[in-house]
Amino acid sequence: MFKGSFTALITPFKGGKVDEDAFARLVEWQIKEGTHGLVPCGTTGESPTLSTEEHKRVIALCVDIAKKRVPIVAGCGSNSTEEAIDLSRFSKEAGADATLQVMPYYNKPTQEGLYLHMKAINDAVDLPIILYNVPVRTITDMSVATMARCAKLKNIVGVKDATANVARVTQQRNACGEKFVQLSGEDGTCLGFMAHGGVGCISVTSNIAPRLCADFQNACLAGDWKKALVLQDKLMPLHDSMFCETNPAPVKYAASRLGLCAEDCRLPLAPLTEASRKLVDKALADIGLTKRAAAAE
Repeated sequence: MFKGSFTALITPFKGGKVDEDAFARLVEWQIKEGTHGLVPCGTTGESPTLSTEEHKRVIALCVDIAKKRVPIVAGCGSNSTEEAIDLSRFSKEAGADATLQVMPYYNKPTQEGLYLHMKAINDAVDLPIILYNVPVRTITDMSVATMARCAKLKNIVGVKDATANVARVTQQRNACGEKFVQLSGEDGTCLGFMAHGGVGCISVTSNIAPRLCADFQNACLAGDWKKALVLQDKLMPLHDSMFCETNPAPVKYAASRLGLCAEDCRLPLAPLTEASRKLVDKALADIGLTKRAAAAE
């Protein structure tokens, strides 16, 4: 179920509120373009600045719109274990297929604390859990040994690995077993990640290039590395531009250029600088996405 191109969905805003109409259009477009799964309310969805009510509403909307056509991995992570459990319980009731649980940030828990946090969620809610290891944002890095402990728990089925260390894939497979789902959290290094045995990516770029990202994943999963390399080379400038400033500001600007939604992010994320706008515009034009958007209007 958890293989291929999963989009880390942006959360569109309009007038300071969640733009539900734009979100619905985005979900429908993603499914039409071949995206294999959807991840609402992750980092790219600006979960830190969503209220609890908004967070739950976006998850419910995603589930309702998708109508089981693709799996939904609901972002439920928090540095409060009780909040993570509450969001997970809601996601199960809403009909999500799994939850994404980020390492608790700011608190700087020990490896034992990370394990106990994930075990508490595992024990409280009977729903598959995908761990989210992104030390560049959380400071804490779940070790391979701790991940192996977590993998023995009933509901913990995999990891979104955003360490950008492709050697981790082999290390984690050896420690956690071949059935442990490993999804890349880094678009730029995903080809190497897949070659090491990964089975997919939770992608930022797929918000604006879902068909290309799905084609890339399909090629990797089929073992067609020659085709995957061609697609990786084509996508790489776009991947780079999506991280020219803090995510999701660049991808939201790109989405606005494609007519998907407004570029608005919530503070403390700032609007893109003019130099970054030009960089994103060039990447979109070079890959032909601007022309596609114009043809669709």
